[in-house]
Amino acid sequence: MEYNTQEVRNSWIIRFIIDNDYRILRHFILLSGILAVIAFSREITEYPRPYNYYRLACICGSIITMSYINMYFLVSQFFFKGRYLLYILLLLALVIAWLMIIGGLLSAYSPDYLVIRHKHDNHLRGYYEGTIILMPIILVTTMIKLFQRWTIDTERINELNNITLTMELNELRNQINPHFLFNMLNGIKALVRTDVDKATTVILQLSEFLRYQLYENNEVKIPLKSEIDFLSNFLELEKIRRDNLSVTLSCSIDPSVINNMLLPPSLFTIFVENAVKHSINISGAQSDITIRIETEGTMLCFYCYNSIDPDYIPSVDKKKGGLGLLNIKRRLDLLYGKAHTLTLAHTKSAYNVTLKIPYELYSIR
Repeated sequence: MEYNTQEVRNSWIIRFIIDNDYRILRHFILLSGILAVIAFSREITEYPRPYNYYRLACICGSIITMSYINMYFLVSQFFFKGRYLLYILLLLALVIAWLMIIGGLLSAYSPDYLVIRHKHDNHLRGYYEGTIILMPIILVTTMIKLFQRWTIDTERINELNNITLTMELNELRNQINPHFLFNMLNGIKALVRTDVDKATTVILQLSEFLRYQLYENNEVKIPLKSEIDFLSNFLELEKIRRDNLSVTLSCSIDPSVINNMLLPPSLFTIFVENAVKHSINISGAQSDITIRIETEGTMLCFYCYNSIDPDYIPSVDKKKGGLGLLNIKRRLDLLYGKAHTLTLAHTKSAYNVTLKIPYELYSIR
């Protein structure tokens, strides 16, 4: 069953369960429900006052304590990490331990006739019955946390899909457009007259460039080599369009590993596009773009530098200006959360981008 983001947000019940705005009210209703259920149970009503209030405080306090330990420790540290058996065992141990604590507290302050009344009770049977009763109550809080996690993940996936689609459409609109192809074909036409071999190379680069945009860009994840090849082709094509553009693209990763490294497509494209756009020098001096890709431990590092002409002010589309960078930032947040770092450093003469993301390997069979 699929839900889009708008449907999820329009449901008041779902918003009540997951939004932080309702957190206090949620907890109040949960605590009130536990108190009401226990207060009208036989465990409380069959005992005289004021001992019944003491029992109510002990039992409710214990259930509430176990519920919060479960929600904010056991679920997050074990259940959500797939350690289900260990989670069940720890939850079982928690319930039994608290049953022993409750039994001790109730016995310590019980009137004499109640102590005599329960003197010959079977403790093992009491622990068994208490566990059967308490486990489902505690597991309700697990279901609530699981539903919250599922709903938030659904929203994240839908938002990520929307952002990815928007970025793909923008890239197609910005790069595969008549103006871009017209410039490329004109450049190839001029090369055919002067350097046939270079014209052939440019045609192959343009072919690979278009193939990536039309096919590989639609995959969920692609090899790092495909991304590097695309950036290389893109920059080589830009060098044809512009004079005095110096480009350096280096990768210090072992070639045997590059094909096995996976990442979502077009993570670096926006940064390289901006580097090309903002590196124009109106005085005719050389413009520099330097891109480095390497690894640091379990992180894939992308560094992009471009020179800036302080006198050059690039044209900005007011409808789309800045959306590419905002989209990629949000996309990185949805993909990696706090596991990634993005640093943008801007001076009068240079612009630096540093992006570090976790990478994963897969085996080619």
